[in-house]
Amino acid sequence: MTTLEPGTTYQPVLAPVELPRWRRLGRGLRMFAKRSPMSAFWGVVAAAIIAMAILAPWLAPYEPLKSDFRAMAKPPYAAHVFGTDQIGRDTLSRVIHGSRTSLTVAAGAVLLGTTVGALWGLACGYFGGRFDILSQRAIEFMQSFPDLILAMAIAMALGAGTGTVIVAIAITRLPFGGRVIRAVVLSLKSLSYVEAARGVGASHLRIMLRHILPQCVAPYLILATTHLGVAIIIEASLGFLGVGIPPPTPTWGNMLADALNSGLVPPWWLVLFPGLAITLTVLAFNLLGDGIRDILDPRLRRAV
Repeated sequence: MTTLEPGTTYQPVLAPVELPRWRRLGRGLRMFAKRSPMSAFWGVVAAAIIAMAILAPWLAPYEPLKSDFRAMAKPPYAAHVFGTDQIGRDTLSRVIHGSRTSLTVAAGAVLLGTTVGALWGLACGYFGGRFDILSQRAIEFMQSFPDLILAMAIAMALGAGTGTVIVAIAITRLPFGGRVIRAVVLSLKSLSYVEAARGVGASHLRIMLRHILPQCVAPYLILATTHLGVAIIIEASLGFLGVGIPPPTPTWGNMLADALNSGLVPPWWLVLFPGLAITLTVLAFNLLGDGIRDILDPRLRRAV
């Protein structure tokens, strides 16, 4: 039994209190906003666009497919603040509902393409050998095509539809995830803790999933965030070229195509508002991705 010296007081050592998950998340968001305020601002813009897409049925003042033949091709005014198209559909409602379709396609394509590409790069970097050589030649072949041309060819071959557009855009994202994650795995597989796991008899699957894959989360998140903007542009381009999601489903690309098909000089509001929605969304996700990269990459991390 330990005795205390005369005049001393007993001060118990308290264990650190673990903060709740929501408080840790709030602290992380505040740190992100302090280190990169511009990226945090555009993150708020991206969150607002996502919220608009989720709440589209309640935010849109009109049905996106409902025509008002008494207000065809009207410029912005009190009843239709973004104007109407050539058959009287409200442009604001179509922009709001178009955000749901465009973001759904872009998010689905990026998650599918980046995830499959990351797993492909994980296997290439870990196993190496002939499998890695053949995989890199296949990736180089895919990267030899411009993203839009490759996506358009795949969409035309598979046929029109939401699922085919997602697959077409996802295939264009495969090489990027494969190359980046492969480079990360090549730098990790020779580290001491991976060699120790291999020495104690851990299987290849356990080493890849338990010891290497968690270190690939940061580059995966950066890829997914920055590629959302590219996927939105490809989806809008496919819709504009007529090989994307078929009308009358409102998408930003379809709206631009309808505007240009209405005449030699399309109404300015039918071009401005869908184009502005695409520009703001792409800019928001790109700058948010840059901020996430600065925070998660230790080489770019700045001191508070």
